[in-house]
Amino acid sequence: MTFVQDLGEASLAPLRIAIATQNPGKLREFADALAGLPFELVAAGDMGVTEFPEENGATYEENALIKAGHVALATGLPALSDDSGLEVDALGGAPGVYTARFGGPGLTDGERMAHLLQQLRKVPDEARTARFVAVIVLATPAGAVETFRGESEGRVLHGPRGEKGFGYDPIFHSTELGKGFAEATLAEKRAVSHRGRALAAFAAWAVTPAGNEVLRDTTPRELEFD
Repeated sequence: MTFVQDLGEASLAPLRIAIATQNPGKLREFADALAGLPFELVAAGDMGVTEFPEENGATYEENALIKAGHVALATGLPALSDDSGLEVDALGGAPGVYTARFGGPGLTDGERMAHLLQQLRKVPDEARTARFVAVIVLATPAGAVETFRGESEGRVLHGPRGEKGFGYDPIFHSTELGKGFAEATLAEKRAVSHRGRALAAFAAWAVTPAGNEVLRDTTPRELEFD
């Protein structure tokens, strides 16, 4: 899956950036958020990277870097990855970095949502406050690493609503939108979502002279040994 952004007449050499995910929903969000910038976004799988290292980091930043660094080295391109999670106050911030694995291995998104709702079955509305957190990491073959963070406040619903979105979107009610993420259009969600905000921070940085310099330096890093 390859996404070519609207480059405009003046741009002749779009910068290729590999996206380190196999999630079609995330790929669409990346493409939509970065539309209009001089980038050609290429899914890691289209570059032959179909397996990723285990995400065993203790933070969102560590997990995103594991994927972005792997793809950057494998493809020779700057790579973007994200790690995100749902932090529920009544659960002490869980599932957090374990959001994608909450409830155990092999569960579907629906089963993970059901497991979370079961944990909150006796928690009233006013105590179901939560937030989505996303960290975008850029890694380059030259060894540069940049991080961008976004958060979105809301609460956990008592059951799924809407048919859009992915992951835990159907049970997350956005405070700013006044509706569930799965009830919102892509444009509405991107304006307030954790990933949308992290991507907006990346986009703002990428068009600066410093950002452009980092992105276009793909010379492989030389390791020094004593």
